[in-house]
Amino acid sequence: MLKSIKPTRMELLKLRQRIRLAKKGHKLLREKRDALFSEFYKELKDRDALRKELEMLFENAYQKLAIAQAQFGKMKLSEFAEASARNSNIEIELRERNIMGALVPIIKAHGIKRNMLQRGYSLYDSGSAVDEAASLFEEALEKLVELAEKEATLEKLALEIAKTRRKVNSLEKVTIPKMEALADYIEFRLEERERERIFMMKKVKKKIEEKQQF
Repeated sequence: MLKSIKPTRMELLKLRQRIRLAKKGHKLLREKRDALFSEFYKELKDRDALRKELEMLFENAYQKLAIAQAQFGKMKLSEFAEASARNSNIEIELRERNIMGALVPIIKAHGIKRNMLQRGYSLYDSGSAVDEAASLFEEALEKLVELAEKEATLEKLALEIAKTRRKVNSLEKVTIPKMEALADYIEFRLEERERERIFMMKKVKKKIEEKQQF
C-alpha cells in the first residue's frame, strides 16, 4: 500500500486535511453516541416506570374482575365482554420522530377509553364492579400502547447506538491511525529526500571547490 502513495508535500497536505476532517467527524460521532446513550437511558427509565404502573393497573383490574365474576358469574361476564367488544372502535395512529438520526415510532390509540354508556352492555344488568374493571382494563390498554412505543423506541435507539459506536471505533482504531501512519511515512520520505539533496549539494560544492584549486 505504501508503494502506491506519492511521497510529495502536496500529498502530505491533502492527507493532513483528511486527518483533520476525520478527527472532527470522530468528535461529532462521539457526541452523537453520548447523546443517544442519554436519550436511551431516559427512555429506559420511562419504560420501567410504565411497566410498574401497568402491573398495578392489572392487579387492580383483576381484583375488580374477580368481584364482578363473584357477583354475576363467568357466563354473564362473558356476555358483558362480548357486548363491549362489539361496541369497540379503536383506531391506531402511527407516526415517526427523529432522535439523533434514529427514526422512532409515535403510536397513538384513539377510542380505547369509554364511559359506561358506550360499552354496549345494559346498565341495569351490570354493576359498579363491572364498570370499574372495564375502566381499569381500558386504562391498562392505553398504557400498553405507550409501552409498545417505548419498547420500539428503545430498540431503534439501541440499533442507532450500535451503528454509531461501530463508526466511532472504525475511525478511532483503523481509519485515523492508518492515515496518521501514512502521513508519518510521507514526512519521513520527504525528510530523507531533503537529507539526500543536502548531501548531494555538499558533494557538488566540494567538487567545484576542488576544481577551483587547480
